[in-house]
Amino acid sequence: MDADALVVGAGLAGLVAACELADAGRTVLLLDQESEANLGGQAWWSFGGLFLVDSPEQRRMGVRDSVELAWQDWQGSAGWDRLTLPDGSPGPDHWGREWARSYVEWAAGEKRAWLRERGVSFFPVVGWAERGDGTSSGHGNSVPRFHIPWGTGTGLVAPFEQRVRAHVAAGRVVYRPRHRVEALGTSGGAVTGVRGVVLADDDAPRGAPSSREVVGDFALEAPTVLVASGGIGGNHDLVRAHWPERLGGPPETMLTGVPAYVDGSMLAVAEEAGGTVVNRDRMWHYVEGVRNWDPVWPGHAIRILPGPSAMWFDARGERLPSPYLPGFDTLGTLAYLRQSGFDHSWFVLNQSLVSKEVALSGSEQNLDLTERRYREVVGRRGATVPPAVQAFLDHGEDWLSAPNVASLVAQMNALEPDTPLDPAHLERQLVERDRQVENAFAKDAQVAAIHVARRYRGDRLTKRAFPPHRILDPRHGPLVAVRLRVLSRKTLGGLHTDLSGRVLGVDGAPVPGLYAAGEAAGFGGGGVHGYRSLEGTFVGGCLFTGRQAGRAMAAALR
Repeated sequence: MDADALVVGAGLAGLVAACELADAGRTVLLLDQESEANLGGQAWWSFGGLFLVDSPEQRRMGVRDSVELAWQDWQGSAGWDRLTLPDGSPGPDHWGREWARSYVEWAAGEKRAWLRERGVSFFPVVGWAERGDGTSSGHGNSVPRFHIPWGTGTGLVAPFEQRVRAHVAAGRVVYRPRHRVEALGTSGGAVTGVRGVVLADDDAPRGAPSSREVVGDFALEAPTVLVASGGIGGNHDLVRAHWPERLGGPPETMLTGVPAYVDGSMLAVAEEAGGTVVNRDRMWHYVEGVRNWDPVWPGHAIRILPGPSAMWFDARGERLPSPYLPGFDTLGTLAYLRQSGFDHSWFVLNQSLVSKEVALSGSEQNLDLTERRYREVVGRRGATVPPAVQAFLDHGEDWLSAPNVASLVAQMNALEPDTPLDPAHLERQLVERDRQVENAFAKDAQVAAIHVARRYRGDRLTKRAFPPHRILDPRHGPLVAVRLRVLSRKTLGGLHTDLSGRVLGVDGAPVPGLYAAGEAAGFGGGGVHGYRSLEGTFVGGCLFTGRQAGRAMAAALR
């Protein structure tokens, strides 16, 4: 045997698992097809938000939360409907639900302290993501739960990367980048190792496409193998192949929110060795995608993190109804917009709202948080347009600005000439909304939502919910329109695993020696989120599943 454990994928889940194994005294081979520049994988690029329940940060913001409320929200969002098979045996959702309950309890218990022990601290204001579909038992967070770590995703990866490097120096971990696994070795029904090819060295920067030139091959043996290779978000062919009818037809044009190496190739490799992939039709894509003016990977897109005030219009210029409001129901809005038959929609707002309510997802778009420039973060509240947002206003192909509606619509029609908008109709809808802002008894659902948001201390302090005002008020101008498109991101289905991270076969029994973690495992059980995410649960899912699988593998090696 070449090691006690092989970990395929050096993203966050793989790093966490490798740490757990090496901390327990096991020897680990850590393999990844990308170069060392990509250590940490997708998580390095993320905003890093984490789902916590009843945290000190929540309590300081006046938020009352509980395991019971969080579990109610999770179940209402997940909508699991595959819990049992016709013969009464556990179905594809059984283990996902088990993982979800364990995760919610971890988020309310040990998670924060475990991260704090590793040097992770949090921005004091808790964000309120996925505010929901307007029902008490349905989708969405009843309270703010989105905790932003200082350092964003980059800072979240750092302690695990540092620990792995320490283990490498001590000889407990051997890290081999540019090693692409193409098959799992099996013997007597058990997974016993991996086979693959060595790729040519490539000094491409982090996230950029790398060479696929083969310069050699390899075969390695170990009694346990962990698949932590991510999902399918960078492979549009696979995304379209598994796109569910309930979300409408897949977009003809789609932007990409993850590097090209997130291609899902290891899922098929694990299946060939006897593992089972479940819930392929569940996925999480954003509708607020804009093309990155300074791209790193092909089709590189950034997601807008909107406040509650921007008006949202479909490609024909019709305002989206409640609950399809900015920041409320990602997949509900995706399904609604896909029924329109067009691949784009629009935000219309003004300069004041851009400067206060518009944020961008990603570590590189939030350098003040990523690099822990505390004074700059505090200064966001009173600043004009943040530099990263201003760069998109100046250079982004999707961002338009004009002093009045007629001029703005002219630019929108020039950008999308096949779906021309009527400026009078657009202006009429803006005026109707503005009249409700001036009405103390407003019946407009979005205006009411703004008032609710402003009752939350965090939104009020950060001005993520800016004081209500007329969008057409020239004092808050100029007007801004942003073209939005679908941005591919997360795989919610994946390799079917039990609570130890063991991959299950078609008979529901574990495949000996094979484990999975992170997005490759649907962040646990092949579907911990069910149909929808509450947000802050993706990098957190990598942490939790990597931790659980690493510990289980170490225990199995005794």
